[in-house]
Amino acid sequence: MHNIDLDLNIKELTKVEGAAGLDLKVRKGKVTEVKFKITEYKRFFTNAMKGKPIVAMPQHLARICGTCSNAHLICSIQACENALDITPSPQTKILRELTYHGLIIRDHALHLYLFSMPDIFGKDAFLDFDENDEQQHQMLHDGFEVKSAGNFLATLIAGRSVHAPFPVIGGFLKFPEKEKIVEAIEKLEKARPAVLRLTEVFEKAPFHFDRKTNFMALIAEGARYGYLEGVISDSFGNLVPPSEYRKHLEHVVLPYSQASAYKHKEKSYMVGALARLNLTKEQLNDRTKKDLTKTLKKFPSTDIYHNNLAQAVEILHSIDDSIDLLKSGDFKPEPVIKKQPREAVGIGVIEAPRGTLYHKVVLGGDGIVKSGEIVVPTGQNQINIEEDVYQVVEQTLKETDSKEKIEHEIEKLIRAYDPCMSCGSHFLKVKWK
Repeated sequence: MHNIDLDLNIKELTKVEGAAGLDLKVRKGKVTEVKFKITEYKRFFTNAMKGKPIVAMPQHLARICGTCSNAHLICSIQACENALDITPSPQTKILRELTYHGLIIRDHALHLYLFSMPDIFGKDAFLDFDENDEQQHQMLHDGFEVKSAGNFLATLIAGRSVHAPFPVIGGFLKFPEKEKIVEAIEKLEKARPAVLRLTEVFEKAPFHFDRKTNFMALIAEGARYGYLEGVISDSFGNLVPPSEYRKHLEHVVLPYSQASAYKHKEKSYMVGALARLNLTKEQLNDRTKKDLTKTLKKFPSTDIYHNNLAQAVEILHSIDDSIDLLKSGDFKPEPVIKKQPREAVGIGVIEAPRGTLYHKVVLGGDGIVKSGEIVVPTGQNQINIEEDVYQVVEQTLKETDSKEKIEHEIEKLIRAYDPCMSCGSHFLKVKWK
């Protein structure tokens, strides 16, 4: 252990979705303070909900994030339908699942190939990969192929891969053509080998950080691994219906951060792909389980870096489940379900790519929204990230007191969580004292 005093002040994390920083204090080789600061998080979307017609909510709230806009879109639709007492048709549910699979494929691929994989190959950026190296050359082409397949699926079903125009309260405005469905299946099948290679890369990744924590996710009822319905569950078997999420989460104010943080029973917890796979890997698509039998033996896992491996597994599941749904579906135009507004509270809870997402809307009888609430995955992971930084820095200090090495280990740890301010290489802008 290097018996040093150290102050690390990260003014701004660059190349991220939003803005964040981190302050770290080390005294006599022990970490005494970690402050993970989300500095430009409050953008007043919940305040802007007030006074708007409920039909405007989904597209309004989709603008919270350009990366996972379709997650906010679907979650908001779910909350609004709950408030209006609308039950979507079976076909609408399938189309939303396909929309969501497109998001998972595209979003996870973006994070794994462009943000996390360069660390494994010792590169600053994905585009620095060596075309003359066989594996790096393959990863370059794989990344674009997998992401393209997800984009194509989302565009076919929902109209766009981000800020999708087709999904609305009560149904869909447009429906996929049979010819395009065949093309989507072909693209998804073609991307499967690339995802298997991706899984192998992250299974062999040299980074590990093991820490026991409580994992929490929305677990689908029944036999299918899903993202859009179920009950909130955790590592200890606690089950909470979505309507009672506010009794489940404890709001924590961090005075140095603009983001709301959360605990459960006064303790931190983790949401995201690792939580989902730890709690419900048995529900994955049969084809996925067959091809990844060896990989899935690693779960449940307390290795935070396995969150990236879990994301790779989810890409394959979303591809396989999409192929099954597209082959079995006969999509026909159907009218959007509409109902008169009423005084009501609507709750939407889904699994965003980065973890459990909550939307609440309070509706007046005139169809105008009175208020609302949004709880995002990054806010829920915030305290867990801080606690992990304590440990990873102290582990690093056993080997070196290099500022660059400490910064890089913090970077990798935050990347493993894939927070909404997902980062490219050199995302830490550090001012040392």
